[in-house]
Amino acid sequence: MIEGADLAGRSVADAPAAVVGTATDIADGRETEGAERAAFTVQLKSWQARIEQALAARLPPPDVEPTRLHAAMRYSVLGGGKRVRPMLVFATARALGIGEAQVEAAACAIELVHAYSLVHDDLPAMDDDDLRRGRPTCHKAFDEGTAILVGDALQSLAFQLLASDPALPADPAVRLRLTALLAEASGVSGMTGGQAIDIAAPGQQLTVGEIESMYARKTGALIRASVLMAAACAPALAGQLQAALADFAAPVGLAFQIQDDLLDVLADTATLGKATRADHARAQPTHPAVVGVAASQERVRGLHAEALAALAPFAASAEPLRQLADWLLVRSY
Repeated sequence: MIEGADLAGRSVADAPAAVVGTATDIADGRETEGAERAAFTVQLKSWQARIEQALAARLPPPDVEPTRLHAAMRYSVLGGGKRVRPMLVFATARALGIGEAQVEAAACAIELVHAYSLVHDDLPAMDDDDLRRGRPTCHKAFDEGTAILVGDALQSLAFQLLASDPALPADPAVRLRLTALLAEASGVSGMTGGQAIDIAAPGQQLTVGEIESMYARKTGALIRASVLMAAACAPALAGQLQAALADFAAPVGLAFQIQDDLLDVLADTATLGKATRADHARAQPTHPAVVGVAASQERVRGLHAEALAALAPFAASAEPLRQLADWLLVRSY
């Protein structure tokens, strides 16, 4: 240890060997981290491109009747987005040594359910939003009746894929498990139930526990299902590892929604592609509204650490999931 050493204006050659070694280690570490981040960015773009192509191939063509409904379905699904849920499917598959082709239809199914939920969520009877992903919402670009039917059609198409897509594992038990996971995550015990609590919440005084329970349903359930549906395509996976994946997904889902709350307060419309401070305008109870921005940020950090700890049994094979969790929970949009 060098106490009081002044290295200002001195070259590396003048510095003590221990300092040179430390500086070199830091530089090497930063280069390695930078290379890993760059590689992960390439992987994200690859997964996003893959799911975009897969969704486009599985949606009905716009020139087949009913053309307006089909065009609205494609508009709502293929309008961009982060594709968080499909990427969780692909990252989990990578961690388990499963080929992306084997889980692609499952990734499409869960994204179709997510897209349907957004279309219905934007309707005047719910959040009454005009902007989604930087474009007019479905009911604004088309009409309310078409938007309702778009949601209905996307949901049924999701389950049709799980039943009949030839790329999924042929084992009926696997397909039944996939169907059950998606049904549970999107039904009353998951997303739909969470949305029901959400639309009844404006003006109410909810505790932080009640808010987190709502978030675990309305957002966390589909995120958890994304991980577990990929795991279902590896039916021989040990129960301990399945439990570890569930323990990873639950805090990620909760943290993801809290981060959304924070972005609604801290980000701008141009960055998010949708209106900001909408929750405040509706007197909607949110995590930062109840505990404050700083406490919500700390909660996200704690949930992030909890999720990473759950992946310990997978060692290096879960690195794609770790990197994806890092990306999701420090995002700015």
